[in-house]
Amino acid sequence: MSGASSATVAEITAGLAPLLWFVNESTYAREGASADASDFCFGNPQEMALAEISQSIARWAVPQHKDWFAYTFSHGPATATVAQTLSTRLGVDFEARDVSMTNGAFGAIASGLRAVVDAGDEVIYLSPPWFFYVPMIASLGAKAVRVDLAPPDFSLPLDRVANAISGHTRAIIVNSPHNPSGRILQPAELAGLAEVLEAASIRNGRPIYLLSDEAYSRILFDGEEFHTPLRYYPRSLLLYTYGKTLLTPGQRMGFIAMAPAMPDRDELRKAIFVAQLVTGYAFPNAVMQYALGELEKLTIDVGALQQRRDRIVHALEQMGYEVITPAATFYVLVRSPLEDDVAFTERLAEEKVFVMPGKIFELPGWFRISLTANDEMVERSLPGFERALKSTLTATR
Repeated sequence: MSGASSATVAEITAGLAPLLWFVNESTYAREGASADASDFCFGNPQEMALAEISQSIARWAVPQHKDWFAYTFSHGPATATVAQTLSTRLGVDFEARDVSMTNGAFGAIASGLRAVVDAGDEVIYLSPPWFFYVPMIASLGAKAVRVDLAPPDFSLPLDRVANAISGHTRAIIVNSPHNPSGRILQPAELAGLAEVLEAASIRNGRPIYLLSDEAYSRILFDGEEFHTPLRYYPRSLLLYTYGKTLLTPGQRMGFIAMAPAMPDRDELRKAIFVAQLVTGYAFPNAVMQYALGELEKLTIDVGALQQRRDRIVHALEQMGYEVITPAATFYVLVRSPLEDDVAFTERLAEEKVFVMPGKIFELPGWFRISLTANDEMVERSLPGFERALKSTLTATR
């Protein structure tokens, strides 16, 4: 090690350079919190949280016995709640002992990867990805292997996935509903993926695991149906966070749920538990787990999100932007009128309209809008979107 960081941290930092620039040096970093800003960048709440959330947390923060705040791993009533809810919602019979409570999706993904991946292994991920898949893979000494989803449909390219598999492939991360496109993978795609992974596992003589990031599986629009890969491929881990459904990303609670048909589930339960410990105690705090029975019943207003989606999509299309209408999640993808999406997002920033450039999530030429902005921000932003587009088109003619 030399200097202030290890070689691994330095490598990861270099990979995160666009994100680090955006949160530390861009116009958004300097002015994104101003009172007149329209902040569409991250999935942060721009309105007060549901009152029931704080009421529940406060209620369960009152100690009931001396061990109330003792070390808490996966709390039995919490795992039972998750297993019952998943079984009802997904039509798969989960067992509470196959559920591990985590500190959000960060903890679920990090622990899931650590449980099955060794140094020198390869992990396939679908691009555009969540920002931190690649750094998490790299931190284990494994290699991230990229497979692109092509806009505008972002369908799953089974042939490219098959071609990306080598004798070192240990896992694939699948995110559906997909951030940032809002696309839901369909049964035929998932069945085809299962066939590819089964055949490759047999050919390699070692199993390939599927890590299913389902953070947005309850934020569905237009009556769309979600399909979990666990119904198609037995060596799957379901990864989830309540931070999206409740729009409370700072309250870190999620879980890992094993597919009931997982062949080596006894061994994997132990591996996940150990992975959570050495990842840095990747369990939620005790109070959040105690409150889960109540929090599980709550959700943000998805109907209001859909109305906001429709307002933004229609308005931007009328202006002349190319927009992808999401079937799920709370994001909208828009093609940048400039090939340099960072330059155009900085032009929008001059209008106090802050969006995320696609370069940050491996999709240059596009930008992402978060629907967690409030309605006032939406209406305030529309003239700025229009002025930025018109000035850009005029300048490039």
